[in-house]
Amino acid sequence: MKNPLKEKLENGKSVLGSFLGIYSPPLVEMIGYAGYDFVVIDDEHGAFSTTELEDMIRTADSVDLVPIVRVSYDQSSIQKALDRGALGIQVPMINTKEEAEEAVQKAKYPPRGRRGAAYSHRAAHYGKEKGKKFLDESNEEILVIPHIETLEAAENFHEIINVEGIDFPFIGTTDLSVNMGYKEEGPNHPEVRKVVDRIYMESKERNIKIGTVANDAIGANKAYDKGASYVGIVAINVITNALGDVLQSTNK
Repeated sequence: MKNPLKEKLENGKSVLGSFLGIYSPPLVEMIGYAGYDFVVIDDEHGAFSTTELEDMIRTADSVDLVPIVRVSYDQSSIQKALDRGALGIQVPMINTKEEAEEAVQKAKYPPRGRRGAAYSHRAAHYGKEKGKKFLDESNEEILVIPHIETLEAAENFHEIINVEGIDFPFIGTTDLSVNMGYKEEGPNHPEVRKVVDRIYMESKERNIKIGTVANDAIGANKAYDKGASYVGIVAINVITNALGDVLQSTNK
């Protein structure tokens, strides 16, 4: 088992992916054919059955797109995503060191964690992969990415990123702005930007990779300029904006 996304990040490369919260294998294929590095299958806000989640992961594999799952608040969703072949998880609303440790425990096999071992699932090629090699490679290659999206999480940032097994943090700017009380102004409020900038600064000082979300190419480039290495655009926003642009540009 190899995770090309993790390899790219470890080699100092920046990566671009797309969040997708609707069940659409053809859209996953399009994202892959377009040349993106990864897809975040959004099982926090999206509506997926377990079978649909597996279909999306399988489709990502078919177009060399690394499948990452943003899991729900139900901790059992971590194992379900990984058993179906996800090569990483994004875990929402991680606010403390203890919550980060719990996410790692759910994602890693013993002795590093408490993930239940089985070989009959898709990630183990339905029994073809098994034993120490499979378990050790899973522990090494699976990405565990906590979301920093509340003021509490930002204040506990140092403790969260120092948890063994955490790969890098992901800044959820929309939730952070709402959590801080700026529902109308959103992520562009000066106080929100101040918190985000502090996270970027600390990440640079500690040589830590960081991820975030963007709505378009301009937002993605701004994130890279700030120091992000892992950026996910929201596919639905891109499609909606493109549809609106066409409508506004037509002479109907």
